[in-house]
Amino acid sequence: MAGISSLGIGSGVLTSDLVDQLVAAERAPTDNRLTLRTQQSEAMLSAYGKLRSAITELRLPMSQLSFADNLKAFSATSSNEDIGVTVDSTKANRGSYSLDVTSLASAQALASKDVFADRDTVSVGEGKLTLSVGDRTKEITIDSSNNSLQGLANAINDSGVGVSAGIIDTGSGFQLVLSADETGTANAVSITANDNDGNNIDGAGLSRFAFNTDMEAGAGFSETIAATNAVMEINGIEVTRSSNSFENVIDGLSFSITDIGTSTVKVSQDVGAVTDRVQGFVDKFNALQSTIDSLAGFNSDAGVGSLLTGDSTVRALQAQLRQVLTGVVPGLENANVRSLADVGISTDPNTGALEFDREEFETQLKNNPDDVTALFAEQGRATDSQVEFVRSGTNTQAGKYDINVTQAATQGRLVGDSGVAGTVTIDDSNDEFTLEINRDISVNLKLTQGASVSREALVADIQAQLDSGINAGLSDSGEAVQVGLDSDNKLTFTSGKYGSESSVSVTSVENGTGTALGLSVASGTDGQDIAGTIGGQVAKGDGQVLYLGSDDGPASGLQVRVLGDQTGARGSINFVRGVGKSTVDLVNSFVGADGKLESRTSSLNRELEKIQESQIQLDIRIESYRERLVKQFSAADSLISQLNNTRDYVTQQLEALAPQNNRK
Repeated sequence: MAGISSLGIGSGVLTSDLVDQLVAAERAPTDNRLTLRTQQSEAMLSAYGKLRSAITELRLPMSQLSFADNLKAFSATSSNEDIGVTVDSTKANRGSYSLDVTSLASAQALASKDVFADRDTVSVGEGKLTLSVGDRTKEITIDSSNNSLQGLANAINDSGVGVSAGIIDTGSGFQLVLSADETGTANAVSITANDNDGNNIDGAGLSRFAFNTDMEAGAGFSETIAATNAVMEINGIEVTRSSNSFENVIDGLSFSITDIGTSTVKVSQDVGAVTDRVQGFVDKFNALQSTIDSLAGFNSDAGVGSLLTGDSTVRALQAQLRQVLTGVVPGLENANVRSLADVGISTDPNTGALEFDREEFETQLKNNPDDVTALFAEQGRATDSQVEFVRSGTNTQAGKYDINVTQAATQGRLVGDSGVAGTVTIDDSNDEFTLEINRDISVNLKLTQGASVSREALVADIQAQLDSGINAGLSDSGEAVQVGLDSDNKLTFTSGKYGSESSVSVTSVENGTGTALGLSVASGTDGQDIAGTIGGQVAKGDGQVLYLGSDDGPASGLQVRVLGDQTGARGSINFVRGVGKSTVDLVNSFVGADGKLESRTSSLNRELEKIQESQIQLDIRIESYRERLVKQFSAADSLISQLNNTRDYVTQQLEALAPQNNRK
């Protein structure tokens, strides 16, 4: 019998549609359950995402308020627009200053006395010119390749010494003009000539371009603009700068002058700026509260809740925020300002939102600035003026901790072999030596040559070179070295750095240096780190910083800088973790990599993965079920077809016999 190619041919009942209906009926309960679980998990993920965003928004304003400097905003005004003032709130204080600018800084300008008929063809002479600007010196060579006014100008510009050259067409000839790149007398230009004509000061050849005190009358450059410093009196005290910018001449204040004149500068606390920062925190908190209400609120009238109503994560967040923002800040129990309520920040009992009285806050900020700062910011209050709070750790608990120093921090220091005479001669035999600072910075020194140099002038020359930008390795690293003389007039070199990494060594000297300066290749005495205890716990030392590890009791992570060389008890430090820092830490505990929300969302993502796996398993099971039904239906359909064929055959046979039966 031929096989059945399609379901239902044999029976007319067991069709593909019936298989589809049975398969759909089998799939529906599990499919609906998985779909519902997927929708619930995705809705929860979306809700947690909105909650995470609102919590994160709270972190920025509280992070700003957790730094004490952001609660010390100051503004400054000047009565003269030609005397501008800028303020650094982290350093400034209230005050009023009377300013009188009597001189502006200017850059020196020179012009050649000789006028040349042509800039490219007329010879200017050959030899060498030595240009000096401030502490920079450069020698340029003028020969047949650049023996012209333009060639000389190009050579000066290429020297990079700090002076610019140009050529002016006067209408009757060409003049060379020079201008110092920077203002101030310290950047005045000096030019000496080594003229091939044998006379360096006669105003002929290259000596026409010299400018120094040795020049003969009428020779050399003319000074068209003298180098001057900016001079200003501040409350009657004269202050001089090489430029028209007076930076940090008063703590936190910098001045920029464009003209002479007088001005009154007033510095006042900008309480409005601080109040705006607090208002920003209040606004972000209320936005968070609104988000929580929409996600986890309960409508008592309708008797229905929201998606996260009763959620343990939300309840924990609300409880911990309430504890941080409504309680007394530990360490401020006896202060004039102890909680947010004391500065005009209260909670609406009906909505949970914060209400902010700006006027009350500004009054408290003016009257109790230190307490208001401690209310918000992380702060360490030391009883010893030479002990400074550096930072805390995540595990540092608010409290009072005694500081005890058993070993003071010291600086690396090198002392010369022998004393320096009252006057010395510095020449080619003893003008160079090399220092190694803090083990990794090499400083090459070339002293100013001269006869009968006093030892005080020698020290000043060495210090000036160490402080200048010539030794880029030292200045770029931010390190410093102090030069002096001990009681035996031996040269001393002291690193500005404290601790075990602080050192000074002499790594090379010229032959005559030992006789003149009392120096030889030698290593000095290394510095040592501070040692002591904080809150009774043995602390580690790094330079002048005394600190505890992350698991050293209540003061874990606390760091203090101890100045001076006094050992023994150094008072105590009262650490206050303000609401700003506490809130930031709380936010991080929820939205950080290991936070509660991260844990919850990770769990939901794993749930979605399991649902997806269940969906795949369901598809496999249903496909197997379909195949089983098709096989069963096909077999039944085949049997029915066979039975139908048999029926038809029997019917035919019976019909064939019927006439015979009738004839009988």
